[in-house]
Amino acid sequence: MNSANLPAISGSYALQLGLTTACRLQVGRLGEFDLPAGEYIYLGSARGPGGLSARLSRHLAGNQERLHWHIDYLRKIAIPGAICYLAGEPTRPPLECAWSQGLAELPGASIPAAGFGASDCRSGCIAHLIHFTSQGEPQTPLLHQLDIRMLLARIAGAPAAALGGWRLYPALG
Repeated sequence: MNSANLPAISGSYALQLGLTTACRLQVGRLGEFDLPAGEYIYLGSARGPGGLSARLSRHLAGNQERLHWHIDYLRKIAIPGAICYLAGEPTRPPLECAWSQGLAELPGASIPAAGFGASDCRSGCIAHLIHFTSQGEPQTPLLHQLDIRMLLARIAGAPAAALGGWRLYPALG
């Protein structure tokens, strides 16, 4: 994956991560959490310099010396599987809250780390990290499954074709 392919403008994104074994993770001052194995979708926004390109490149690299965001702690142990984003939305509120609330209502979804990614959330989100139990080896990452892409697009009020993103590795599980 080449970060040059990511837009350098603001937007909201979903990052899918795979955790092959359960673990206990200390997340800065947020606390310690028991994270089950499975797939996770982290929801965020990129409004600063470099936009989506800068933010997702940082998350995908996962080798940060200075752990700034909650996701930096998880990226030390979890493998990125897919991304999905909506670029160029400077006048609307970030979608991370609406997306996390929508995904949390799906069958098989859970929130194992309350407050994760949502310490500055003003929308009442429990977390911006949603866990999905792995069911074998899916052929298509969650963020590329039609029902999930349609949900994200509907929440954004945009056509599914407006969502950018790609698969980062072939199979999750």
